Amino acid sequence: MNTRERLQALSEFLTAHRAKIQPSKAGLLVGSRRRTPGLRREEVATIAGVSTTWYTWLEQGRDIKMSAQVLDRVALALQLNEDERQYLFMLALEQPAPTAVVDSAPTVSPALNRILTELHDCPTIISDRRCNIVGWNQAAAAVFLDFEQVPLEERNLIWLLFTRKELKALAVNWSDFVRGFLAIFRSYYGQYVGDNWYSEFIQQISERNADFREFWNHSDVSSAPEVFIEFRHAKVGKMLFDLTTLQVQGSTDLRCSVYTPSVGSDTDTKVRQLMRKMDDQEQHS
Repeated sequence: MNTRERLQALSEFLTAHRAKIQPSKAGLLVGSRRRTPGLRREEVATIAGVSTTWYTWLEQGRDIKMSAQVLDRVALALQLNEDERQYLFMLALEQPAPTAVVDSAPTVSPALNRILTELHDCPTIISDRRCNIVGWNQAAAAVFLDFEQVPLEERNLIWLLFTRKELKALAVNWSDFVRGFLAIFRSYYGQYVGDNWYSEFIQQISERNADFREFWNHSDVSSAPEVFIEFRHAKVGKMLFDLTTLQVQGSTDLRCSVYTPSVGSDTDTKVRQLMRKMDDQEQHS
């Protein structure tokens, strides 16, 4: 859309959302004389901490200067959800809004757990925006590690790749394997610029493994790289996988990494063999 169409869409969007908010839900005293539904422009301006004139011009779709910080205050005043906030930023600034930092622990939904179970022969791992492992299926535990036995604070994909010797020995093309996950990690790092956890984590893992900094300095960025993986498993030998990472839609910002046995290989048979061995060990333990 051109500038005129974009600003017209912004005007309609702001007007519609202002009309949806009941004054009582915005913490305002409700008088008896209100000619229009929802909040008045001056009320939104007061809540957002901007001048009434500036907000009026914004809602009228005028081409005015604005900052991300001020626009965020408008989004809060209009009680926008994250999708609406992103839409507001794209219309007003023609760029995505900075991603809000939420520290609540993500949860794997029953539907996502069902997917993990159904992907029986495909090792699958669910990770959050910090690459912490929050879900996996039996195939992943059999091929990689029994993540249940890994301390919670170490249950991070990047941390395990650079600290567990068995994982480094597993991947024949380990460098490509690592770069793919670091590209994802860097995309999160750039998206959540307000989260100090990333800087602290990078410092900790750099001190733990000198190779990390060399890989990190390549500065690859990708939200969903596709990588061909060749493993040399200690128990079953050569395994070939195609790695596909999928972003889980919703507010949890989870990622599903699926290792699909390559067509024409006997990898799926070997995955089932490893899972049978794992079951036997659990029954005799």
